[in-house]
Amino acid sequence: MKRRTYIYATSFWTLLLLLLLALDLFSGLTSGEIIITKIRLPRALTALFAGGGLALAGMQMQSILRNPLADPHIMGISSGASLGAAAATLAGGCVISECTMQGATVVVSSTAGAFLASLTIMAASRRFRKATTLLIFGVMFGFIVNAVITVMQSVSDAESLKIFHSWSAGSFATTSGNDIIIIATAVIAAGILSAANSEGLDIILFGDEFARLSGADPDKIRCTALLSCCLATGAVTAFCGPIGFVGITAPHIARAFWKTSAHKTVLPASFLCGGTIGVAADLLSHAGTVPVPVSSTMAIAGIPVIIYIMVKNTDTGL
Repeated sequence: MKRRTYIYATSFWTLLLLLLLALDLFSGLTSGEIIITKIRLPRALTALFAGGGLALAGMQMQSILRNPLADPHIMGISSGASLGAAAATLAGGCVISECTMQGATVVVSSTAGAFLASLTIMAASRRFRKATTLLIFGVMFGFIVNAVITVMQSVSDAESLKIFHSWSAGSFATTSGNDIIIIATAVIAAGILSAANSEGLDIILFGDEFARLSGADPDKIRCTALLSCCLATGAVTAFCGPIGFVGITAPHIARAFWKTSAHKTVLPASFLCGGTIGVAADLLSHAGTVPVPVSSTMAIAGIPVIIYIMVKNTDTGL
């Protein structure tokens, strides 16, 4: 039965992803192979890896924090990554005129910001045990970081400010071939780390004491998961801007369709669901006559899921 469920779920989501990719590449196309290879294919690949990477990060955060509402965007990690990106463009732009939103420098800054934010959230998780309290802390932390970014904007030059505003709306359409290689490399590295840590993530679901009794090191499990989360979130945020809600929706969809919490299954399943959601959001963002920011289409899909999770877990003291 489990094998049949696995086959059905994997087949369904793979076919759905292929269908959405085909629509994203060819819908409304009137002419030009160059449009597919130079514009639509890079955008679709970016959406796939960005959505999949954030889904991987969300799944691991929900496991190590044992919080069904945890994801990089809500918990403030994306805000930390944004602060790193802002430091490389806004603050850096006042000194280094060549600083742009492209390249490895921004990825490193964004990943470092995500890592610092992750450490803050992990420290808070030891103090605040209730999921809702930790959630509020993450949201407040995000507000503080965004306030710092606003201050940085006020002292930045016009050119850096223009680049940053365009980036902060969230988009899959601004990446080049080299950017996609960086994103894919970071997400694949994050996936390898998470796969190597899958047994530890299974164990830590039962608590730190159980993990120690099982011979595992809960701190090592968390650090490995955080490194994976920061690699994926940092790279995606650096090139695509702050993209929210896919990290919370995809893991819950994966658990529901694959009917398991075993990480060796739900981690790749989350990537598949997240990539599909990313491509769908990209398709919807440019389906009309006026392009819509990807972050808006993600929010429209993600907020109802958050409300459903909160209502579902009311009786458990969430």
